[in-house]
Amino acid sequence: MVAASEVSLVRELRLDSPINVWLTLSLLRRGPGDPTTRRDGNILWRTSRMASGPVTYALRQVEPTLVRAEAWGPGAAELLDGLPGLVGAEDDPSGFRPQHPVLIDAFRRHAGLRTPRTGRVLEALIAAVIEQKVVGLDAFAAWRRLLLRFGEPPPGPAPAGLRVFPAAEQWAAIPSWEWHRAGVDPQRARTAQACARVGLQVDRLATTHAADHEAVYRGLRSIPGVGVWTAAEVGIRALGDSDAVPFGDYHVAKDVGTALLGRPIDDVELAEVLEPWRPHRFRVVQLIRLSPFATRERRGPRMPRVDHRHI
Repeated sequence: MVAASEVSLVRELRLDSPINVWLTLSLLRRGPGDPTTRRDGNILWRTSRMASGPVTYALRQVEPTLVRAEAWGPGAAELLDGLPGLVGAEDDPSGFRPQHPVLIDAFRRHAGLRTPRTGRVLEALIAAVIEQKVVGLDAFAAWRRLLLRFGEPPPGPAPAGLRVFPAAEQWAAIPSWEWHRAGVDPQRARTAQACARVGLQVDRLATTHAADHEAVYRGLRSIPGVGVWTAAEVGIRALGDSDAVPFGDYHVAKDVGTALLGRPIDDVELAEVLEPWRPHRFRVVQLIRLSPFATRERRGPRMPRVDHRHI
């Protein structure tokens, strides 16, 4: 008898325009060792925790306008129902006018880049909290340790080492010493657990206010420890918000200013510089990150690395 978790559902999605699925979904990967993501040749494997339960899914880009998805587990049907949003098919860049030479070139090079919409607010929120005010390498390592320690084995024929994002109650129950062992300081641990305690509510936000991103952001910012940067990081991934700007990021203002104006700027000027590109402000940020011609400031102080396991 075949277990229910081994039975797969399949959906093929014909896109209206070419989309680079791997590049689009790279936003969801938290470092090269992320236990929720693995690329095997031309197949992208991922896990998630849907409202209906855990899911493993494999995406293959058959053609620039054709994606084949296979999913296993209790959340399989729900995942496949949301496939257009996940791969960025609901993101419309048609009104974007690059204007600046750096953006014109990057937009041409990465014409298939879209902003994904997972609908999984808590997944994006916990990961963003872990990344607050620390070097990316350290945040990715902490995320990996926590997922390997507390994530459950995924359903279906997933590659070895993949794990499913823990349920909200599991995050809320992680003891303080386990956060410490993972390299997460007490402040971020408290914030993550505050998010987990309202996990069901934050995931409902994306459904209840699907067309009102600001309502979702207000709800997120009402959680102690969640500010503008964290809410934007959630919006980019869970809501597919191509206009979300992670103000307060250590690099974004400097990189955007240096690429577009030839000098670093602060968040106040960043808001002014990006204003003409509404509702595509994050698209500008993303294209600058990808551009080989975006000059970035390389001198000056960098954010220090701190291993919180030894403090």
